[in-house]
Amino acid sequence: QVQLVESGGGLVQPGGSLKLSCVASGSIFSINAMDWYRQAPGKEREFIAAITTGGRTNYADSVKGRFTISRDNAKNTVYLQMNSLKPEDTADYYCNAEDVRQCRTCPLREYWGQGTQVTVSS
Repeated sequence: QVQLVESGGGLVQPGGSLKLSCVASGSIFSINAMDWYRQAPGKEREFIAAITTGGRTNYADSVKGRFTISRDNAKNTVYLQMNSLKPEDTADYYCNAEDVRQCRTCPLREYWGQGTQVTVSS
């Protein structure tokens, strides 16, 4: 089994910064992309950012230029540096691991973390 655990959420003032981390643990052979999503109260979960094993990144327009996704493949860890935070960034932030193999010939699976709460408020 594979577990994803997010950390780093909290309360921050508008204009502030936070860095989220997500560690994937368990029996892992490989992980393709690792992503961040968020879900605000009463809204659907939305894509925020993604990074491949090779370091290729993709961002939602709403966070481009403010958020940076990075990854430590050796530690199966993905980070999300969030700068210039706005009240509309308030949400639960979820980590997602795509195309995870637990062995060379194992099927590809997807895993989600439990989420970490980010509140941007003065």
